[in-house]
Amino acid sequence: MARPPVLTGIHFMSGNIAVAEGSIAAGCRFYAGYPITPSSEVFERFAERMPEVGGICIQMEDEMGSIAAVLGASWAGLKAMTATSGPGFSLMQEHVSYAVMTETPCVIVNVQRGSPATGLPTLPGQGDVMQAKWGAHGSYEIIALSPNSPQECFDMAIRAFNLSEQYRVPAIILMDECIGHMYEKVVIPPKDQIKIVNRKKPEKGKPYLPYKADDDLIPPMAAAGDGFKFHITGLTHDERGYPDLSAEAHEKIIKRICDKIRLNTHKIVDYETFRMEDAEIIVISFGAASRSAFKAVELAREDGIKAGLLRLKTIWPFPCDYIGKLAEKVKAFVVAEVNYGQLVHEVERCAHGKADVILSAVMGGRIHRPEEILDKIMEAVK
Repeated sequence: MARPPVLTGIHFMSGNIAVAEGSIAAGCRFYAGYPITPSSEVFERFAERMPEVGGICIQMEDEMGSIAAVLGASWAGLKAMTATSGPGFSLMQEHVSYAVMTETPCVIVNVQRGSPATGLPTLPGQGDVMQAKWGAHGSYEIIALSPNSPQECFDMAIRAFNLSEQYRVPAIILMDECIGHMYEKVVIPPKDQIKIVNRKKPEKGKPYLPYKADDDLIPPMAAAGDGFKFHITGLTHDERGYPDLSAEAHEKIIKRICDKIRLNTHKIVDYETFRMEDAEIIVISFGAASRSAFKAVELAREDGIKAGLLRLKTIWPFPCDYIGKLAEKVKAFVVAEVNYGQLVHEVERCAHGKADVILSAVMGGRIHRPEEILDKIMEAVK
């Protein structure tokens, strides 16, 4: 007996399985991928589930073919996604740039591992956060979310699809191996309690310019077969979608595809705070590392240190304004990440020198012990 698209109830799931189930609940009906550790279970779950929900799951020849198929499926009217890890994510970057320029909604799950190169295929890392923002070429904005539990993998999969559809932009879910392979309780609500956002469609019977945006800067998107005439190209284009290689056309489209995210940052950014009411030292973390950071803050409080935690649920856009305001009130930030320092530089930029910024780094292959982050909190106090 086929299972329904939404597996309502309480489950014991890994992050990789939960992100697949959240995507299906959000309406994803096309998955193209290529197996790669530690994300392969996402693919396996889709291969199992797509026939049950009337969707399509296909293995492509490589990651470049996978993301290309996803973009084509999106223009055919389907909610589409893929999953990979660092090396595969690198191969997808040219198509990420194409998706940005053509404003093609899609979701990319990156279950990060120790890197660079082949690195540590079965062990955790958080080294792809800057690549998620700047990996493709040109000026553009992207959305990237970071879950720290299987429950959030389910919830953020839905949010990633909703944001991608609303803003017509690729949305990235930056997981890590620990979260992907971690099993915890996942509560799936009834279908009618899940908020679903679908892309804005053009009105039939009216003239259609595929890249003419309303005041929200987001143009309606027709699908192949809807009865509209439109042209899709990665070249700089006019509102018809036809190539226009003038400086004026380029400036117009780049400003719009950036501003549709920048001007809505306050709606997109999401974070969680803990013990921030009187905090003088704030730990900033995300993903699996934030679980250790939570415990480190508790240990610091037991020692009488006024520590707090800012857990980033949205990596991009970055909550720069909020961190800038915090920098005026606190002594220092401790940035805990599983790499040799990436988001720490964003925190430094946003702090404007008003608060010290200290890196708590592990290189990959493991996550922090709470005591390691506590040592950096103590360093900040001194």
